[in-house]
Amino acid sequence: MNGDLFDSSLPPATEALAAGAVVLRSFAREDEARLLNAIAQVIAVSPLRQMTTPGGYRMSVAMTNTGEAGWVSDERGYRYDAVDPLTRAPWPAMPALFRGLAERAALQAGFAGFQPDACLVNRYEPGARLSLHHDYDERDATAPIVSVSLGVPARFLWGGLKRTDPIKRVPLLSADVVVWGGPSRFVYHGIAPLKSAHHPLTGENRFNLTFRKAR
Repeated sequence: MNGDLFDSSLPPATEALAAGAVVLRSFAREDEARLLNAIAQVIAVSPLRQMTTPGGYRMSVAMTNTGEAGWVSDERGYRYDAVDPLTRAPWPAMPALFRGLAERAALQAGFAGFQPDACLVNRYEPGARLSLHHDYDERDATAPIVSVSLGVPARFLWGGLKRTDPIKRVPLLSADVVVWGGPSRFVYHGIAPLKSAHHPLTGENRFNLTFRKAR
């Protein structure tokens, strides 16, 4: 199967999810190939790995980081660390291409002055998922989250401020960017199990870049 798993008519360029939350459709289109090349360079320094939750669950998504701080999960808990526990070296510096895209997307969504210092790089293979969660490990809750999709389509799970709130299933295509902050900063969100598909640049995989102001 090639291309889009989802129907149809072209979505609007900017799609509101909630107060303070938008999907910027095809926002990263011009940078798609260069972003994937930069991801490969990051992975060459700090390899992808499937982290373990504090409860001992092995995540289905493979992860690494770039920037001044990297998100880490293990038996000690969730946290940001300046050093990659796998390589014992600092995380790779955040590419200027990454930083510029995140800043432009945040500005487009109404969050001026966003200066990310952490970027979580995720690789989803068919069947991989990310359960509902909200991001609360960052010190600066006034800064938004910027999430960039690359590769095969996914369904973004968008909930509410309580885990039991109703969930929207939002189709995301390659180059779509989701930005949320303000009243939506702590909304529960996730990714449904990735369906089998093919993308000309990533094969069966989906990559995601999640930018945060961690420190």
